[in-house]
Amino acid sequence: MASSDTGMADMGCPPAKPVSRRGFAELLLGSGLAATAAAFIYPVMRYFVPPKTADLGGDSVVAAKVGELKPNSGKIFRFGSRPGLLILTAGGEYKALSAVCTHLSCTVQYRPDMGEIWCACHNGTYGLDGRNISGPPPRPLQAFNVDVRGDEIFVTRRREG
Repeated sequence: MASSDTGMADMGCPPAKPVSRRGFAELLLGSGLAATAAAFIYPVMRYFVPPKTADLGGDSVVAAKVGELKPNSGKIFRFGSRPGLLILTAGGEYKALSAVCTHLSCTVQYRPDMGEIWCACHNGTYGLDGRNISGPPPRPLQAFNVDVRGDEIFVTRRREG
């Protein structure tokens, strides 16, 4: 078996070519530029391609007790693994919607001073029926059915059909 000058066995592989200083600097700068470009492109793509809507879990929950909400106010409640928004309008009507903004999945809130549903992330607004009024949200909020049974307010998912 042949040996090289260093005393190691020669396996028939050509010796590795050393990397020059210029080659190392080019590699370092190139990978830095690629990482910077990825850091800029990823948030832009997330902005233009909103996340998929997720399943909200169960079909029915108790959102509140009667008398818990004052007229022209809202309450965030848990609907499966996601938040929901229950609103008692000034006219005494209950409305329930998904509290997840359709833009970047931020939690929306009811603004009694505006009479609208507002997303603080990018100043998007929705009407009380869930349709988007202004801002970047691409789709309306999902609306739910509201039933008052005794002293409890039940919110159920609407059946498509």
